[in-house]
Amino acid sequence: MYKIKTYEELDFTDDFLFCKILELYPELARELLEMILQFPIRKVKVNRQVSIDQIREGRGIRLDVYAEDENNTVYDIEMQTTKQKELPKRTRYYQGMIDLNMIEKGAKFSELKKAYIIFICMSDPFKEGRYVYTFKNLCMENPKLELGDDTTKVFLNASGTVGEISEELRDFFNLLNKRKIKSDFSRKIEAAVKNAKTHKEWRAEYMTLEMHYQEKYEEGLEEGRAEGSVKTLIALVKKGKLTISEAAEEAEMTEKEFEELLKSAED
Repeated sequence: MYKIKTYEELDFTDDFLFCKILELYPELARELLEMILQFPIRKVKVNRQVSIDQIREGRGIRLDVYAEDENNTVYDIEMQTTKQKELPKRTRYYQGMIDLNMIEKGAKFSELKKAYIIFICMSDPFKEGRYVYTFKNLCMENPKLELGDDTTKVFLNASGTVGEISEELRDFFNLLNKRKIKSDFSRKIEAAVKNAKTHKEWRAEYMTLEMHYQEKYEEGLEEGRAEGSVKTLIALVKKGKLTISEAAEEAEMTEKEFEELLKSAED
């Protein structure tokens, strides 16, 4: 069953407020990136939910938070509240689309920007209990040799217990998990969320979007197990509006069958 959260129920883990807040407060986005990546960033320009359309009949993507810094480095930050097995394939696709977008705008291969794709996950995407998983392309014969393609994928695990992280990042995970917080950064995020609740224009925009999602969901149900229905359910799972279990039940299939459909949709 599709459930609409009230605007008052939203928090920073909800896609709508996550994107809005980091767009409105680019300094918070900069601090978040510094905290995650552990290197200084002087200034960032943030664009919320950038759409990159594939050429002709291909698929496009919508990035949650797309930012660029003073060194011409790009950052894609995604909030991931639901469990999805295809996250690694999504990072591959996102990277390819970001690069293609640069090439189409006239960039040469040598001018492709350094890029970081970051997923903030509420559950462990790799089941090793780590707080942070960082991936780069390395040589199998010599792991110390990097490919040098200037791409990095980072997965944060808000439920992690393994590894060394800063107290500020640990406190940020507390914020995401609705625990007691104490760092200045987490308190600034908390204040931004509280302030957002008084934003009448955002409230109206959120409710309009949710009604649109609900209409699409109900249209899909009317089509039964038709292709349109399954696509709608897949889209709602990706947006965190439905769990895999709920989507599978609506599609009248097992969770395993639905997970296979979800995986094939990313290939």
